[in-house]
Amino acid sequence: MEMMLHCSSSHSLSTPKKFQFLSLSKITTRKTSSSTPNLTFTAEYQHLNLISRMRQLVVVNASEEGGGGVEVETAVAEKPAVVRRGFEVLDGYPMPFGATVKDGGVNFAVYSSNATSVTLCLINLSDLPQKRVTEQISLDPLTNRTGDVWHVLLKGNFKDMLYGYKFDGKYSPEEGHYFDSSQILLDPYAKSVVSRGQFGVLGPENDCWPVMACEVPSAGDEFDWEGDLPLKFPQRDLVIYEMHVRGFTRHESSSTDFPGTYLGVVEKLDHLKELGVNCIELMPCHEFNELEYYSYNPIMGDYKVNFWGYSTVNFFSPMARYSSAGVSNFGLGAVNEFKRLVKEAHKLGIEVLMDVVFNHTAEGNENGPILSFRGVDNSVFYMLAPKGEFYNYSGCGNTFNCNHPVVRQFILDCLRYWVTEMHVDGFRFDLASILTRGSSLWDAVNVNGNKTEWDMLTTGTPLRSPPLIDMISNDPILRGVKLIAEAWDCGGLYQVGKFPHWGIWSEWNGKYRDIVRQFIKGTDGFAGAFAECLCGSPNLYQGGGRKPWNSINFVCAHDGFTLADLVSYNEKNNLANGEDNNDGENHNNSWNCGEEGEFASISVKKLRKRQMRNFFLCLMVSQGVPMIYMGDEYGHTKGGNNNTYCHDNDINYFRWDKKEESSSDFFRFCCLVTKFRHECESLGLNDFPTAERLQWHGRAPLTPDWSLASRFVAFTLIDSVKGEVYIAFNMSHLPVTVALPERPGYKWDPLVDTSKPAPYDFLTKDVPDREVAIKQYAHFLDNNFYPMLSCSSIVLLLSPDYE
Repeated sequence: MEMMLHCSSSHSLSTPKKFQFLSLSKITTRKTSSSTPNLTFTAEYQHLNLISRMRQLVVVNASEEGGGGVEVETAVAEKPAVVRRGFEVLDGYPMPFGATVKDGGVNFAVYSSNATSVTLCLINLSDLPQKRVTEQISLDPLTNRTGDVWHVLLKGNFKDMLYGYKFDGKYSPEEGHYFDSSQILLDPYAKSVVSRGQFGVLGPENDCWPVMACEVPSAGDEFDWEGDLPLKFPQRDLVIYEMHVRGFTRHESSSTDFPGTYLGVVEKLDHLKELGVNCIELMPCHEFNELEYYSYNPIMGDYKVNFWGYSTVNFFSPMARYSSAGVSNFGLGAVNEFKRLVKEAHKLGIEVLMDVVFNHTAEGNENGPILSFRGVDNSVFYMLAPKGEFYNYSGCGNTFNCNHPVVRQFILDCLRYWVTEMHVDGFRFDLASILTRGSSLWDAVNVNGNKTEWDMLTTGTPLRSPPLIDMISNDPILRGVKLIAEAWDCGGLYQVGKFPHWGIWSEWNGKYRDIVRQFIKGTDGFAGAFAECLCGSPNLYQGGGRKPWNSINFVCAHDGFTLADLVSYNEKNNLANGEDNNDGENHNNSWNCGEEGEFASISVKKLRKRQMRNFFLCLMVSQGVPMIYMGDEYGHTKGGNNNTYCHDNDINYFRWDKKEESSSDFFRFCCLVTKFRHECESLGLNDFPTAERLQWHGRAPLTPDWSLASRFVAFTLIDSVKGEVYIAFNMSHLPVTVALPERPGYKWDPLVDTSKPAPYDFLTKDVPDREVAIKQYAHFLDNNFYPMLSCSSIVLLLSPDYE
């Protein structure tokens, strides 16, 4: 993740007259005379249950202009109904948080422990571009506050209405407070956000941060799920596909009706089915601002945007500009289009995971905009140093205070919402190690209720049993979904193999990526480590009681080289980012196969294709859960750019035209190898393979070579469907002739040889001249040998020998 500057605006709003709302049992009056009118009240309050009370409010005009020295008589009222422009105003309930249809109206509840006053702002849709508040309702701390929750219930006509809040209190950054009553803020629990409707288009007056507001729910907001239920695939059976919603269909060659949207993905789900994918992992789809670091890029001649989306504005709202509906119907269109994507994916047997970014928000450091959390209660939602500075374990300016009791409950509520309301099947947690760090003001009282001296921890200290991870892991709703951790952060905490897991958390296995890259490019000293990767990394997971499927195996992901670039570039080529090639990872463990860059000789291009096949085959024959990065199945190139966060263009777009070209024979290979994995019972084991099922070999049977100089690894695997499978990787720069294990009465048949050109790289039954191709191996196989070219891998199947 990278730290970026934030484009912000003043968010100034015209403020109508303020009204004070008091809950009164009885009001007595007296006449006064002063230079400014004032009201004096004596109130007798009944002590009602704070949680269930619903007393009515009286509106009192507390500040009429003029009238100096005028005698004023206050009114006497006995709890009349209060009506403001058609709204009846009642005390409301402190739970649930957010805006909720309740008792014939809408209940609004928001947490803030340090605010001195809270104002609910109702905004007509037509007033939003002018930053004009249509109606303000001040919440009385006596009647509209329960504990640290501010609440009010409104009854009336909410047609064309949005809402937000204003919070007042200390503005004292050194104490961690950023209260500013001029700012209209998003409700952290808002279910959809309304602002700009089109991706990449500036707001009024070219504002990067135009005012945003929240949807007011209504009783009629229903979606027809058509009986949709969770697929609940065993995790060991998954093949995951990391996807960017906009990038998947934005290119004109997608020929979709709704390019770059949730519906665009729906139109192309058959492609994933053909590839053998049964789970998509969506890069961030929470509401974010793609114009966050909008600036002209002279290298590309366009504008840099936040394309990836790892900078959340609101965690409950789907990204509105990923929908064909935009902000129509107050953002509900985006909600329903996301739901349709999930429903249609489930119909095709594809689960949907979300990449969630609870490690930081779009509000950045002290120079960032005040959008929501910072203005609501900064010292609660962010991890702060004693003098108010922001900890930056995320590398993006701030760190979400994940293990604070209020914040961890917020995260839990959010995850539950996406599972129960949006039907997602699980989550991948970006920079998840931050979720294990101690919160600001951490002490034992936060967890155990009994403060002891030795339990005091420094802010940000990694916790052995983080309360948030504990809560998620034992939640009756969440413990049944897929939970995947990116087990590191930008503060140097690296927990691959050590992430607190409660037996159910999986991890992006970054060590798998690094070891596989090293071995397949021919680096000495990695044969043993490569064998561990093929077995599901038992060195990382077996000791902690986990299984092979707790390892999410990947060679490439959104940040880093694509598969095609991994075999084409020794060095990153990030000049297009406009940062003088200073951004992005410098250590990529890549090999260009002899020539740098996309344009190379025919022999180098052939070797590159062979290496791509080696990587993909390795991914699919490894124990654990394979993850494919979008576009790798046809060889998408980003020109050697390994940090394409800012490009809304062909660099990040899936090129459907390239996939259809004859040169995309790699796509055929990927489909067949993925299908082979699904067919093999032994390639998705529930436990780590033992010697009863797996045998290691070298160039001769049962003689594996684990020396530092070894670049050859082979093994046989007993499979209840295929019988027995022989798999070998020769990553030497020299060819070898391999002696195969003797199996009397059986023979070895070739299936995969990555050194062969398509379609002979995978010998299906319909390959032209298949028998001729097999005969080329016959004199070797008849004598139990197989010739392997350099940098190649093979799969052989055991079959009865009837001769």
